[in-house]
Amino acid sequence: MLTEPGCRQRRANLWARLPESITACIVADPRHVSYLTNFRVQPLCFSRGERAILLLERDGGPNSHGAGTATLAADNFTAKSADGEAICDSFLETSWYDHAHSVVNRDHATFAALAKKGSIGGKTLLEAEWCPAMVGEICRDSLQTDAELHFDSHILGEGATLGSLLRDLRRQKMPDEIECLNIAMKAGDAGHARAFEVIRPGVTDLDVYNAVAVACNESAGRPGIVYGDFRKNNASRPKAGGLPVGERLEEGDLYTLDYSYVVHGYRSDFTNTYAVGEPTADQQRLHDSCVAAMTAGEGVLKAGAKAADVYHACSGVLVDAGFGKLSHHAGHGLGMGHPEPPIEVPESNDVLRENDVVTLEPGSYQDGIGGVRVEHNYRITADGYERLSNHRIALKP
Repeated sequence: MLTEPGCRQRRANLWARLPESITACIVADPRHVSYLTNFRVQPLCFSRGERAILLLERDGGPNSHGAGTATLAADNFTAKSADGEAICDSFLETSWYDHAHSVVNRDHATFAALAKKGSIGGKTLLEAEWCPAMVGEICRDSLQTDAELHFDSHILGEGATLGSLLRDLRRQKMPDEIECLNIAMKAGDAGHARAFEVIRPGVTDLDVYNAVAVACNESAGRPGIVYGDFRKNNASRPKAGGLPVGERLEEGDLYTLDYSYVVHGYRSDFTNTYAVGEPTADQQRLHDSCVAAMTAGEGVLKAGAKAADVYHACSGVLVDAGFGKLSHHAGHGLGMGHPEPPIEVPESNDVLRENDVVTLEPGSYQDGIGGVRVEHNYRITADGYERLSNHRIALKP
């Protein structure tokens, strides 16, 4: 889970990027609330989809070290559905359900909790993408912000919002975020190891999904979310994606296992393609070319590298092998979202930063052969990378 030092540093980083004229912020995207306070609703519970609202105030006293003050507001059932301890200075609750009375509109209960804060004064920046109009009304009527409410870009710069600033800050992962990612990576490794034992003619794609999910949860020691591509392909249908549909695997098929495991709000996302039975010589050559393309991409990875150059390094290997250019991204950023910047595509203007977490996932899909995709996950360093995923990439065990 995210740590108190990490959450406080992320809040300090946010305040350092905001103009001094901003004295308060209201954050409503559940990912950003989690990023700054470790509060998230456990996604496998009955309160899934509900949220807390976060009020940040710049003035936190001399001991806040620039992190200010953080106040969370939520209804009583959302508050007790947290996946971990909230790291904040105060938590405001209001009753939504008490086992005695009818329930009210649950969003209204959350906003009423926020109104308990009282006056905050000064100039308040709202996360425009996620704050509903009713939050603005509460700010004016209950929090007495002197009508100094701002949703849009003229404070932060053209096209900028509080939400876009937080997304930019999220790119460079801190140690507690890397630890969450490592749990997801190890779980993903376990799922791929299990796949080698399960994939064979006669099983279904759903059989593979179920076996992978069990292995991931056992590794993580808790239930997590498993999603991605669990589909077979073959010479006549070289590309298929999405969740399993109950298809039975047959000799000569290839099985693309490209999935994420999500825990504490952070995810792994890496791939192997498996031969069902014995691979053909062409399938092996296609696989070897994709691995070589990934190795070429690794040679570009470091802080300051252009994401477009990563794409061209991977794609060039496939072109030289006679399989044509890479038809999708060579990889992407990874963390609370999927995908996140930087995006490794031919016209990307993204530049890799130290502590970005990215994927490399070259693939090629050939009529008459089938489709292959491979993928690893990496933390970008000043002079290269640290590979975070450690599954075996091979067509056969």
